[in-house]
Amino acid sequence: MFRRTFWFTAGAAAGVWATTKVNRKLKQLTPESLAARTADKAIEAGHKLKDFALDVKAGMVERESELNDALGLNASNVRELPAQRRLAAIDQPHQQNPKISYKKISYNRNEDH
Repeated sequence: MFRRTFWFTAGAAAGVWATTKVNRKLKQLTPESLAARTADKAIEAGHKLKDFALDVKAGMVERESELNDALGLNASNVRELPAQRRLAAIDQPHQQNPKISYKKISYNRNEDH
């Protein structure tokens, strides 16, 4: 009789345990629970992406500083580019050498040759 009671109790405990497990899984699979978990995961992914972007930006600033030091381009040393100069021969070709006649050459690549 003691055996039957033991196995009956063991079976009842296993049934309760299995029922509890199934009910927990079913609650996890409800649409509200799935939506909440998805939202939490999306927020977590957003935070990780933001941290990654900040790390990349910090690395870029550090590398730019290293390159500026290596090239000697410090902020106190920055100079402006000189004004563009035009050659006198391009501006006024007929005044440079009056004996040369300049013929207009077309450089259209679509013309028949």
